[in-house]
Amino acid sequence: MEKQSIAIVGLGKMGSAFLVELLGQPNESVEIVAVVEKKNTSGLALAKARGIKNLSIDELIAMGGDLNILFDLTGEAEVRQEIRDKLRASGNHHTIVATDNIARMIWALIASGAELPRAHDNAGY
Repeated sequence: MEKQSIAIVGLGKMGSAFLVELLGQPNESVEIVAVVEKKNTSGLALAKARGIKNLSIDELIAMGGDLNILFDLTGEAEVRQEIRDKLRASGNHHTIVATDNIARMIWALIASGAELPRAHDNAGY
């Protein structure tokens, strides 16, 4: 199976819980290659401890086609728009931006009964 490289933007309550759950899965076809977080959160500490790079949005966009899925879990419409605009400007038609709704669906499939924290209102697509 082809390996999927993913990044998580936003490691607040939701993003940190999502990162913990993904890292706990015995799936070698998914690799978390980077995160984006400006604050010192438990998720950022975990990412650093696991050797996952903390990048800026610009550095993440520069990864181009090496990034398959980008989870935007910030809940901030401005960040979501910035990501979309920068992907478009870079000519990247490969990387998929997955929202918190997609993260919730994945969570429902892999988590062991716990609910994914809801740290913000739905920012929409």
